[in-house]
Amino acid sequence: MAGIGASGDAVGTLAFQRGVLQSARRTVPVEIAVAITYGGSTHAVLMASPDDLEDFAVGFTLTEGIVDDVQEIESIERIDSDLGIEMRLRLAVPREERLAARRRSMAGPVGCGLCGIESLEAATRTLPRIEAEATFTPAGILTAMAGLAPMQTVNAATHAVHAAAFWRPDRGLGPVREDIGRHNALDKLAGALARDGIRAADGAVLLTSRVSVEMVQKTAVIGAPLIVAVSAPSDLAIRTADAASITLVAVARADGFEIFTHARRILVEGAARHVA
Repeated sequence: MAGIGASGDAVGTLAFQRGVLQSARRTVPVEIAVAITYGGSTHAVLMASPDDLEDFAVGFTLTEGIVDDVQEIESIERIDSDLGIEMRLRLAVPREERLAARRRSMAGPVGCGLCGIESLEAATRTLPRIEAEATFTPAGILTAMAGLAPMQTVNAATHAVHAAAFWRPDRGLGPVREDIGRHNALDKLAGALARDGIRAADGAVLLTSRVSVEMVQKTAVIGAPLIVAVSAPSDLAIRTADAASITLVAVARADGFEIFTHARRILVEGAARHVA
């Protein structure tokens, strides 16, 4: 597996179609183990697609609250092996020391309990409120979502990966990141925005997946005022978006969408309204 970089792999299948069984080939997404390490210690191992892993490492580090600013990441090194890929990050000394102290506090006979407590805290953590008052039009949102599919090169080949994209009404779509995991795709986007110095407050995060609470949390850390997704959100995702002052638009289809929170950012002047 050393040196993996392709996002798709062609495999042989037996296709049953129109009553006939015949040999066929299909491109499937590559899925590998990616270890995120800080100061030589493994923090997480995730299954992911093998491209844009520098963006992934940076985005994960930011959205998981390991650092608050990309400048606190001093270096990134990618190590390929037969078992997977290790992304080695070195953090600024204060961050490295705090992370090491956190690991020590989780060690010992009650380690699992502390880990569980931290997981519960992470699920309900306090998020920054997004004060950006950027506005968006329904026509712009529909055009942006329609333009996303042609930019999903890996999904075009595999029909099996998620995408997260950034859209600004005055600049269009981009960057776009894809991954077999929806959280990973959003982390890759977060990393790309941070590394390129793109101001998230001016645009929206577009998702080809459902909206769970983690996707809202990551968007809040990114700082985008609008999420647009093709699938419906969970109840906790709605409450979290409301608390973080994020406009949540979901069930986005070619003919429309639904606004779940903070509708003030969607300019609907002139549109017919039929509200019971």
